[in-house]
Amino acid sequence: MQTEGDALKGVAMVAVATLLFAAGDTMGKHLALLYATPLILAARYALNLAFVAATMAPRHRGAIWRTRRTGLVLVRGLSLALASVTMLLALRVMPVAETVAIMYITPVLVMLASARFLGERISPLGWLGAILGFSGVLLIARPGSGLDPWGVGLMLVNALLGTVYHVLTRVLSRTETTMALMFHTALVGTVLFLAAVVALGPGPLPGVLDLGLILALAALSTLGHLLLTSAYREAPASLLAPVNYLHIAFATVLGWAAFAQIPDAPGFAGMALIASAGLLAAWRASR
Repeated sequence: MQTEGDALKGVAMVAVATLLFAAGDTMGKHLALLYATPLILAARYALNLAFVAATMAPRHRGAIWRTRRTGLVLVRGLSLALASVTMLLALRVMPVAETVAIMYITPVLVMLASARFLGERISPLGWLGAILGFSGVLLIARPGSGLDPWGVGLMLVNALLGTVYHVLTRVLSRTETTMALMFHTALVGTVLFLAAVVALGPGPLPGVLDLGLILALAALSTLGHLLLTSAYREAPASLLAPVNYLHIAFATVLGWAAFAQIPDAPGFAGMALIASAGLLAAWRASR
């Protein structure tokens, strides 16, 4: 039985996870301006794979890679890997805050995709959330906002890839174990990006400081996902989902501190609309 203390623990874990993700996004922007995207992501996914294998393989052995719907499992991993690429490429040309905010249109797209492919019904509040979310994106990316159209396009692709990832997660959770999904996600990304480094070359190699940042980025991502996964054992998703939107707030503060980039008033309004849309989607799911 979950207690109030468990719920608060879960909320705190999600809050810390979103702070780690925002810090990783800020580091990612710095690194993406200097180094090849495959090199950064190869290090990130390889560390994640090593962590999953080291913590789960001794106890579960072959169960960590055993799947029943292997093709869909691999497509899920590929969708997340490609989403990681679009995120880093967008961060090269976009402020951190706006980049992260557009990513959070994904819950609305997941709701729409679930209605189309999983037969779920969308309530009037769900449609209101969709309108709010897309209006928020239009406000952020409006003509005259100064945002790079290429970066905005990349983040819209990112949201679509994230939608594929989340819908497949819901489908595959009926037949696959969590550890097998985690292992294959890390494996697909590691293989894909190491192959890209070999094929395209590593590009400029980082010095000691930036190498440390690349490893820190990988560690932050791994720890953040671990905290996020663990939090849902402590508290219900309906309570934790709104806390995820601290990611936008943290990204805004860190983006301003690191790059002196701050959204304008319409940009802030767009972020608020996207967050409202996500909260409505979370409330609808909890109902």
